[in-house]
Amino acid sequence: MKNIFVLTVCFLLLSFSFSAHHSLSQEKVVIDQVVGVVGNSAILESDIINQKRQMEAQGVDLGPNPVCALFDEMLYQKLLYNQAMIDSVEVDDEQVEQVLERRLRYFIQQIGSREQLEAYYGKTIDELKDEFREIVREQEVSQRMENKITQNITVTPSEVRRFYNNMPQEDIPIVESEMQLAKIQIAPPIREDEIAETKRRLEEFRQRILAGESFSTLAILYSDDPGSARRGGELGFFGRGELFPEFEATAFGLRPGEVSEIVETEAGYHIIQLIERRGEQFNVRHILLQPQVSPEDIARTRNQLDSIRTLIQTGEMAFEEAALEFSDHPSRVNEGLMVNPFTNTTRFTSEHLEPNLFFVIDRMEVGQISEPIATRTEDGQPAFKLVKLTQRTQPHRANLEEDYDFIQKLARQEKQKRVIRNWINQRLAATYTFIHENYRDCNFDHDWLKEEVSKR
Repeated sequence: MKNIFVLTVCFLLLSFSFSAHHSLSQEKVVIDQVVGVVGNSAILESDIINQKRQMEAQGVDLGPNPVCALFDEMLYQKLLYNQAMIDSVEVDDEQVEQVLERRLRYFIQQIGSREQLEAYYGKTIDELKDEFREIVREQEVSQRMENKITQNITVTPSEVRRFYNNMPQEDIPIVESEMQLAKIQIAPPIREDEIAETKRRLEEFRQRILAGESFSTLAILYSDDPGSARRGGELGFFGRGELFPEFEATAFGLRPGEVSEIVETEAGYHIIQLIERRGEQFNVRHILLQPQVSPEDIARTRNQLDSIRTLIQTGEMAFEEAALEFSDHPSRVNEGLMVNPFTNTTRFTSEHLEPNLFFVIDRMEVGQISEPIATRTEDGQPAFKLVKLTQRTQPHRANLEEDYDFIQKLARQEKQKRVIRNWINQRLAATYTFIHENYRDCNFDHDWLKEEVSKR
């Protein structure tokens, strides 16, 4: 299949539905013609048009005939869903709710707040959930069906080499410049008196809430979590394994309306109020306070890294030794090598680096070490890091020596396409399909008209 299905899942097909609702309400256009059927599932012309609008808004190139390309992909999704129903592939209600909550949080982040999202669509969050719950369920079932088809596909080294050797020279992709980086990172210590003051303030808030003050108001005024503070500290529904363990354990132990004692996590110190619990999910408000690092300790940490840099540059200590001895980041045990969170490898492209780091690295030579760079730890605390540019490749056509993992991924994707194509052909022989006459001239990747042609 094309990459449209993967992209559609990543950008949350739910967004097409949101966009459709808004577009149709603004333009007062209703298109309700059935243009395709696979098994027991129908596709409306409005489904195609609204997906096309959304993809175009995201700048996605769908080729010379985007309507046909999207229709082809939607037919495939319906075939997956139809087979999933036959094979009794299911997703439980809890998983659907988790996905729905995660997607809604994504849209809230994009639009600014829960209130803005509700105003934009003229519906409450609960009404939006009710409207799109079954859409999400169908998407998750279809994705699980596709995973079932492709989960055991692997490629051997010989298959990778054969795939690469059979590629026409002009089709071998260009690999952009990649960098390998290592770092020594140190976070300034937080003083005990600052921790004590943070806990004192949080306990004061807790007592004020117990005395009748509004948790939401205090969260808006004082919480160090800007995302939830705008909503009075409300997080939305989460399930097990999605938040800090200490936070979850406390939340699951509360009764509705109850306010917790102070809870310490990697992010800082919290008080929590349970709003609602649904099975293994909960919705809470919280107030987060993060102990502040003193300016003196920030300056002292920066000077410490300056001294470490001098030790390395004068040859008194190797970078790898200094990382192991001084860095407080887990990468210190791996010579300080940084891992790209987007690819889970040690290679970075320019787009995968935060801008302030890229501008520093872009001017460096291989082997050079930066001056201390201000950064943040994973829990949001200030820190400084020295970064060493250990490798940099030039843009080049992919080759097996330098880019084996990349070519292996391409080979596996190609093998998945063949398996899926064969699966589709087998299923079409036993599945009812209908394509409206307005779309029968589309140059589909798959012969969706096969059954109709055989009947004539």
